[in-house]
Amino acid sequence: MTDGTEERARTPRQHERPPGTDDATVEALGLLSEALETTQRARGRLYDFHQITGGADKAVGEAVRRLREAGHGEQADLVEREVQGADVLPGMWTFQVVEAYDDGYLRRFTEVERQVRDALGDGRVHIAEAEMKQRRGTT
Repeated sequence: MTDGTEERARTPRQHERPPGTDDATVEALGLLSEALETTQRARGRLYDFHQITGGADKAVGEAVRRLREAGHGEQADLVEREVQGADVLPGMWTFQVVEAYDDGYLRRFTEVERQVRDALGDGRVHIAEAEMKQRRGTT
C-alpha cells in the first residue's frame, strides 16, 4: 500500500515548456495559475467565515436563552428575531455563500484556466516554477 505520493507525482515532461512556447506565454500561464491558487485560498477564507459565523450564531442562541432566564424576554425576542439564524446575505446562510462561490466563480475560473493552459501550454502545469527550479539548480 502506498500513501498516494507516487500517483500524484508528475513526470518532468509535465513541467517542460512545450516546443515553440515563448517566455511571455510561460509567464502569463504562471500568473494565471497563481491567480487561481489565490482564489483557492480565498475559498478557504470563506470556510473560515462559514465556521466562525456559525459559532457566533450558537453563542447568540445561548445569549437569547440567558436573556430569557434573566427576565429580559423583550430583548431576547429582538435578538432571536433579528440576529439568530439570520441570512448573512439576502436569502443566504454562510454555507450557501460557499456553495455559490464554488459553483460559480471558482468553477468557472478553474475551467477557464485549464482551457488556456491546454491551448497554450499543452495542458502542462507549473512550467514557470519548474524552470525556476532548474535555474536555481535544485533537485
